[in-house]
Amino acid sequence: MPPRLPFAQAAQCCAAAIGAPARPTTSLVSLFAALSVQTRCASILASLSDNKGAYHKRIRRGRGPSSGYGKTAGRGHKGQKQHGKVKPWFQGGQTPLIVSHGRHGFVNHRAPEMMELNLDSLQAWIDAGRIDPTKQITPREIIRSGVVGRSIKDGIKLLARGGDKLKTPIDIIVSRASASAIKAVEDAGGKIITRYYTKEAIRRLVKGESVNTDKPLPVGPEHVEEVLAEAKASKKHYYRLPDPTSREDIEYYRDPAHRGYLSHMLQPGESPSLYFKVPGTKPPAKRKTQEEADPEAARLF
Repeated sequence: MPPRLPFAQAAQCCAAAIGAPARPTTSLVSLFAALSVQTRCASILASLSDNKGAYHKRIRRGRGPSSGYGKTAGRGHKGQKQHGKVKPWFQGGQTPLIVSHGRHGFVNHRAPEMMELNLDSLQAWIDAGRIDPTKQITPREIIRSGVVGRSIKDGIKLLARGGDKLKTPIDIIVSRASASAIKAVEDAGGKIITRYYTKEAIRRLVKGESVNTDKPLPVGPEHVEEVLAEAKASKKHYYRLPDPTSREDIEYYRDPAHRGYLSHMLQPGESPSLYFKVPGTKPPAKRKTQEEADPEAARLF
């Protein structure tokens, strides 16, 4: 049955039909012609449904054959997999392979993830005018140019793919660099420095919240006044770049072979390793014998 219309709306429709110009034939059907426009079939209630993806159908297991997952509830017939829970490392009762063969390899989940920058891509960006080689190339310029993508990771490593294509002398500072990449940059008349960065430090460099520098933060009470005066003179607050704290990172950036920014801290003859001290200039003291230490006591005995 079609839905009923309010009385006021029906009266307006009838008045509009009566006030229309007269036709040769007037009948009751033509009188209620306006009402037929407002009617609609009630069968649309049978086709109402939720939007696609509005809800997720819950699978009801073990609730009879009508659900499609009755009886065995999708577990199959017999066996431990049907009757109980099997641990993911269970191997059927045999001696586990990790016991018979041992553990092999190691995955360091805390290892820093580096963005890779090759020399041929760098030269292509320079030729296209997307990187200015007359200024120092820092992680800020590298990431903003898009040569390593827009995603920021733990650092940037310079690799030597296409090292023979690098013809422009550049001054670049990155997190790490391979030995062949260092050689290619210096053969082209450029300069390279490796500096310690973190993901948050690179993000602040890109946003302009930090100023890039290849000098570590001075340590000692004598530098406090100078650093505070420089910070107060600046109109904008800048976050300082962090320095390495782990032994592995400190040794890497102390090594002149890696062109580390901490290599100037080494004394002549000192090793980048923190386990070895500077070799002494004086020969080791010779241990005195008992006769040399106390000649009188040695004579009595």
